Amino acid sequence: MKYMLLIYGAEEAWTETERKECFGESAALCRALAEDGKFLAASPLHSVTTATSVRVRDGKRLVTDGPFAETREQLGGYFLVDAANLDEAIAIAGRIPGARKGTVEVRPIVEIDGLPK
Repeated sequence: MKYMLLIYGAEEAWTETERKECFGESAALCRALAEDGKFLAASPLHSVTTATSVRVRDGKRLVTDGPFAETREQLGGYFLVDAANLDEAIAIAGRIPGARKGTVEVRPIVEIDGLPK
């Protein structure tokens, strides 16, 4: 089953050196997951200051600079993995470096027919 592992944290919690180390550790984890056939995708996100939110209300598109919600922790990146079950997905989430200073939310993916491969 596919799981999205969403990495949340306070952007200011990381120094630039720590962030670079985290990226290196994350890349190593991606390679290890790929060797086990578990890796599907992963990426950090640019700062929340680059976010743009889009809503459609009454047929009109509303575009707002900034993230969807003002919170203490922001979505900073993700891993998409293929895990046997929730327990395995949780074990993988515990290996993500971002979990040391933030939170990793584990969500199963709803697979629907008709999407491109």
